[in-house]
Amino acid sequence: MNDNLITLPLIPLRGITIFPSMIIHFDVAREKSITALESAMEKDVEVFLVTQKKIKDEVPKLKDLYTIGTVCKIKQLLKLPNDVIRVLVEGIERAKLIEITGNEKYIEANIENLEELENKEYEGVEAYIRTLKKCFAKYIKMSENEKSNILKIFEEIKDYDEIVDVISAYMLVEDEKKQGVLEELNLIKRIEKLIIIINNEIEIVKVEKRIDKKLKNSMDKVQKEYYLREQIKIIQEELGEDNDEKKEIIKYEERIKKAKLPKNVKEKALYEISRLKASEGQGSEGNVIRSYLDWILDLPWGTKTKDTFEITKASKYLDEEHYGLEEVKERIIEYLAVKKHTNSLKGPILCLVGPPGVGKSSIAKSVANALGRNFVRISLGGLRDEAEIRGHRKTYVGAIPGRIIYAMKEAKSNNPLILLDEIDKLNSDQRGNPADALLEVLDSEQNKEFRDNYLELDFNLSEVLFITTANSTDTIPGPLYDRMEIIEVSGYTYEEKFHIAKKHIIPKVLKNHNLTSENIKISDSIINEVINCYTIESGVRGLERVIGKLIRKSLTEMLKTNKESLIISKGKLEKLLGPKPYTYDKIDKEDRVGVVNGMAWTAYGGTTLPIEVAVMKGTGKLEITGQLGEVMQESAKIAVGYVRSNSNKYGLEADFYKNTDIYIHAPEGSIKKDGPSAGVAMVTAIVSALSNKKIRRNIAMTGEVTLTGKVLAIGGLKEKSIAAQRSGVDTIIVPKQNEKDIIKIPNSIKNKLKIILVEDVKEVLNNALIGVDTIEN
Repeated sequence: MNDNLITLPLIPLRGITIFPSMIIHFDVAREKSITALESAMEKDVEVFLVTQKKIKDEVPKLKDLYTIGTVCKIKQLLKLPNDVIRVLVEGIERAKLIEITGNEKYIEANIENLEELENKEYEGVEAYIRTLKKCFAKYIKMSENEKSNILKIFEEIKDYDEIVDVISAYMLVEDEKKQGVLEELNLIKRIEKLIIIINNEIEIVKVEKRIDKKLKNSMDKVQKEYYLREQIKIIQEELGEDNDEKKEIIKYEERIKKAKLPKNVKEKALYEISRLKASEGQGSEGNVIRSYLDWILDLPWGTKTKDTFEITKASKYLDEEHYGLEEVKERIIEYLAVKKHTNSLKGPILCLVGPPGVGKSSIAKSVANALGRNFVRISLGGLRDEAEIRGHRKTYVGAIPGRIIYAMKEAKSNNPLILLDEIDKLNSDQRGNPADALLEVLDSEQNKEFRDNYLELDFNLSEVLFITTANSTDTIPGPLYDRMEIIEVSGYTYEEKFHIAKKHIIPKVLKNHNLTSENIKISDSIINEVINCYTIESGVRGLERVIGKLIRKSLTEMLKTNKESLIISKGKLEKLLGPKPYTYDKIDKEDRVGVVNGMAWTAYGGTTLPIEVAVMKGTGKLEITGQLGEVMQESAKIAVGYVRSNSNKYGLEADFYKNTDIYIHAPEGSIKKDGPSAGVAMVTAIVSALSNKKIRRNIAMTGEVTLTGKVLAIGGLKEKSIAAQRSGVDTIIVPKQNEKDIIKIPNSIKNKLKIILVEDVKEVLNNALIGVDTIEN
């Protein structure tokens, strides 16, 4: 054992670092620490005080304590309530902790005294001390500390170690920095560390002073403005003049008198006026009250327009502004007729569903024009915050009303037609579901007392005519869907697009460019080329853009060549618009094995969807490619399962699946495809590939299939039929359950197609496969 070691009671300190020559008192509550202090007093010995690394440790071990601590002399013990001891100690010298010993009652430590060099043994130490004193004096002066008399103490202290330790103890810095100074045994290095700490603290004090100065100037400015305003008020009162705040309040009171406000709304407005008077119109509270009063007074509480409800006029508006869509226009006229006869807006909300660009929004606007109502559109696409509908509560910073109240303010009447656009694209997150808020808005029994969180007043929406739009019903929330009547606005046929382009779009675009049909001549064949080769949508929005581009390009060429007119030929068309971006799929010129024409629906309308199946020797694998979604992959598996279970009916080997791989592919792999209606096409292609029988090229088919071979109904029959006929098909196979939808197919398309209704896959195969005997049940 080292003879230089001494054993002393150990007190672990939390958040305190004690230096030699430092006199300090602190409270002790841990039982072992109290016992250690009492034992040291009885034996008249010093104690070893060392800082622990983590304050939370109740029973620190050797690794939890810093290595260097201070040997201290106990000067006084004072017992406090709750078994707490206040001890006054004086630091004697540094010491190094070697190990922890002791007993169950308290902690003892073997420590080693650290010998430090005397002042004269350090070269240039006086210069360091002088610099240290200057830095410390600057710090004391800048911090304006009341204990500035500490500088006088240095005049009596001659030992440099003591001077450094006293300054170290005085500096209010982090324990880690203090511990770093305590552990440095070289006096010069200790001074250097301390100077760095002091200079950092000086910079912090400078920043604090700048902040305090800014805050003080700001407060002085506010107080100055307050006193000036008070003086202005007194002067104006003496002169008998009203100030701006009083004029503003009088103006609000006059607006309240003139406005047709319900009783409860008027009471609320007058209450807010009294609050505005009490706040004297100043500060943020005054601004909030003004904004709230403006909203109340700008809303059309009692203002309404007179409905015309002329059915003939409404029908005329719809015919003038929308070519085709006869079924849609007829249903809207019926809807308006019922509203007129019952003089009530109760009933389902109309929801116009269809692909982009087919005129859903303009139909709603036409209805508003026909009724003589103001029209407002609210876009719901991507909406995910309930407050967008109900408004923000006034407790929030920057609170505003919801979109419904905004729309009512914009409409300037309490009975407008409000179009809720893209209702199928609502979202939700942690801030609530806006679809839930719309339930109240669209319910005629509840919206009489629609409450916006910002207004905190009931607003009557029962006079509002709501119409909604959507591209698809799949994503409309169930409760919302239940409140609406769905009207399908399907895509336009080629003939409809042709007439719309010729009678509406081309004259409109020419007029916008200050041109006439004499300046730019577009023949019917050119219109046909534009529709078929430069657009792909079901609607006409893209068609209008392409025609606009064509006329701009033509006008530019006319100006460049100084011509007054231009005839657009097919060669000129491609020069102006560039290569044709779209070519419709045409059916194969010959019958093929394992290739069938499916019929599909997309956001742009109908299309043909070829399904290809190849079989090869293997181990019974099923490969599916072509960006098929989960539903189509399930259809493929169902199709294979059906064929396996009915292999004997189709002359297939019962165990063909054991040594045959089946590969199903849908061309155009970059395009995602999904839906159940490809089921019958997949069954047909698989049976064809396995039996090596060709499929008729002039046939297209659609229908969902079950494991028992039943053919179930599909959607979008009109669009699919148009696409099939356009691609050269003359026969389509559709589910028997879709017989009711055949009436929706335009006569111009229906007259060119042979439509075969089927209930079972066997009927599909009997009509589609070549050289097959009639398959019996």
